[in-house]
Amino acid sequence: MEFCPKCNVVLMQKEKNYSCPKCGYTKRDKVKVQCSEKVKKQENFGVLKEKDSELLPTIAAICDKCGNKEAFFWTSQTRGSDEAETRFFKCKKCDYTWREYS
Repeated sequence: MEFCPKCNVVLMQKEKNYSCPKCGYTKRDKVKVQCSEKVKKQENFGVLKEKDSELLPTIAAICDKCGNKEAFFWTSQTRGSDEAETRFFKCKKCDYTWREYS
C-alpha cells in the first residue's frame, strides 16, 4: 500500500502509476532497464614475430649492439593517452630490439 507524501492519503494505482485522489500527486513506478553486450574474444593482438619484421618500414638508426645504421621501426601507445607513443626499433642485421620514449 502506497501513501501520498503530501497529504498521507492512500494512493490509487492506475496501470504503472499511483495517484492521489485528494491532491493529484502522481508517483510513477521505476522502470527496470536491462542492457547486455556481447564481446567477441580477440585471439590475435599484434605480437611481432621475426618473419613479420620484413613488412615494417625501415629508418636510419644506429644499433647500439652491432653499429648497423638501418633498423625496422614501429610505434605503440604503451603509456597514458596524454603521453607520447613509444617508438620501437629492430636492427636489420643482428635483430637487436630497443625502444625510444618521446
